[in-house]
Amino acid sequence: MSLLVKEVSSSKELKDFVNFPYHLYKGNPYYVPPLQFDELNTLRKEKNPAFDYCEARYWLAYKNGRVAGRIAGILNHAFIEKWKKNYLRFGWFDFVDDRGVAEELLAKVESWAREMNMEAVHGPMGFTDLDHEGMLVEGYDRVGTLATIYNHPYYPKYMEEMGYQKEADWVEYLIHLPKQPPENLERIASLVKKRCQLQVVKLRRAKDVLPYAKDVFQLINITYADLFGVVPLTDKQIDYYTQQYFSFIKTDFVSLITDHDGKLAAFGITMPSLSKALQKANGQLFPFGIFHLLKALRKNNIIDLYIVAIRPDLQGKGVNAILIDELTKSCIKHGVEYAETNPELEKNTKVQAMWDYFETEQHKRRRCYFKSIR
Repeated sequence: MSLLVKEVSSSKELKDFVNFPYHLYKGNPYYVPPLQFDELNTLRKEKNPAFDYCEARYWLAYKNGRVAGRIAGILNHAFIEKWKKNYLRFGWFDFVDDRGVAEELLAKVESWAREMNMEAVHGPMGFTDLDHEGMLVEGYDRVGTLATIYNHPYYPKYMEEMGYQKEADWVEYLIHLPKQPPENLERIASLVKKRCQLQVVKLRRAKDVLPYAKDVFQLINITYADLFGVVPLTDKQIDYYTQQYFSFIKTDFVSLITDHDGKLAAFGITMPSLSKALQKANGQLFPFGIFHLLKALRKNNIIDLYIVAIRPDLQGKGVNAILIDELTKSCIKHGVEYAETNPELEKNTKVQAMWDYFETEQHKRRRCYFKSIR
C-alpha cells in the first residue's frame, strides 16, 4: 500500500478536500451532503471572518494515488484566550476504513499542535460553535441534518484505539408533534406573557426579521457564553451569518419575543428539514438543487430546530412555554409531524426540559474527542 499525506496548497486540492465525503458516502441513505459552495466559503480565509482570530491548515491522504482521507487543523486564538486552554482543534475529518489513514492524518494535526506549543488536540470542531461539530457515536441508521456531521461507525472505534477520549457529548431528539396544541402549554404561555409583559412579534416576510438579526446574534453571545467551547461572534461574523441565513428564513417557523420596551427577550429559529432535498442536490445548487430546496421549504412534515435563546434575566420564568406554544401552532398549521432538535450538550437540562410537553426519542449522540500531546 502506498500512503501519502499532503497539505492542501491549491484551489484544486481544496475542492478535492471538500468533495471527498461526497464520494465516501455515495449511496449512503443517511448521509446529508452539505452545499459545496458553503463548505468552500467556510474554509477560505478570504471568505470566512473567523480567520480574524483563527489559523487553519488542511491535509489530504492519498492511498495508491486516490484520495482516502482529509482533516483540518484549526488554531482558535479566541478559544485559547477565553478558556485558558492551549488546545488545537481538528475538524472536517473523514477517511476510508483504514486505521493507518486516520493515524497519519491526526499525526499531522498533532505535529502542528506541538509546533505551536499546544497541550492537547480535540474535535471534531469547527471555527465557531455554528459550524459542524461532534463525531456521531450513536444513530448511524438515522438520516442526518443540515447542521450535523454524519460518519461511519468505524470512526469512533479508531479514535479510541488511537488514544482519544470523550471530552463532551451532544444528544439529539426526535420530537413527535401533536395534532392539537396542549391545553396546559397554551395556558402557561398566556400567563407568562401577561406576567412578564412580553409580546410575540408578528412576522410576515423574511425581511421583517432583519431588524432583529443583530440582536439575535448578540443574544446568542450572551446566553451561550458558558457552553462548551463557545467564543463570542464578532460584528463581522454577525454580518456574515445574517447575509448567509436570514435571506431564506421561513417566518412561520421563527418566534421573536420582545419585552415591554420592545427589546428582544427570546427567540426560536426553526426551518423545514432540508435533509432529503440536500441528498437530491448532492452538494450542488444548480442546475436542479435549488428546486429541491425550494420544494422542501414549501411543504414538509419535518422541521429542524436550530437555535433557541432566552435572555438571562427571563430564564426560569416560563418564557420557553411561549416559544414552544408558537412553534407547535405553526407546525400544526403546516402539517408538520416531527421535529429534529439537532445537537444539545447532554448536560444542558434547561434546553432538554423544553421537550417535556411532547413524546420524544433520544436517537443520536455525537462526541468531541480529546487527547493530551504532552
